[in-house]
Amino acid sequence: MEQLSLARQIDIVFKQLREELAQLKSGIVYVQIRNNVIGKFGVRHDPIESKDGKVSRVGAGLSEAQQISLRNMAIESLCLKKNWTHGEIQFEFALKNNQLVTSVQFESNYNIPHNINSFWSIFSDLPTNCPRGLAKIKRLLAAQLPYVAC
Repeated sequence: MEQLSLARQIDIVFKQLREELAQLKSGIVYVQIRNNVIGKFGVRHDPIESKDGKVSRVGAGLSEAQQISLRNMAIESLCLKKNWTHGEIQFEFALKNNQLVTSVQFESNYNIPHNINSFWSIFSDLPTNCPRGLAKIKRLLAAQLPYVAC
C-alpha cells in the first residue's frame, strides 16, 4: 500500500475529531509523526470553565466552517515543515468574540544513534593501539566537542 501524503493524513485526523471539536471553544490538536506517518493524535483541552466562581461545561464549540478553516490552516502550515520526518505538530485554536484564532507549533525529533555513526566515522582510520593515535583522537575530540568542566 502506498503511503498517504501528510496533508491527506491531517485531513483524516480532522475528520476523526469533528464531533469533539464541535464541543470545544479552545484547545490544541496534536499529531505525532514518525517517518512522515501520523501515529498518535488527539486534542488537549479543558472540558470545563469557570466564570465568576461558577463552574460550567464549555458548551457549543467550533462550527463546521471554523473546523474547515482550522483544517485548512493545518494543511497549509505543512509547507513550513522542512527536512524532518519525526516529531509533533500542535495546532492551537480558540474562539475569541466568535472569531477563530489559530497558531501552529512544530517540534522535530532526532535520534542520536543514527547521527552518532557519522560522527564516529572520522575516527575509523586512526590507530587506537598506539599513543600517537590516541593523541590524535583527543585533538579531534577537542576540536569537535565543546569542553564542559565538571
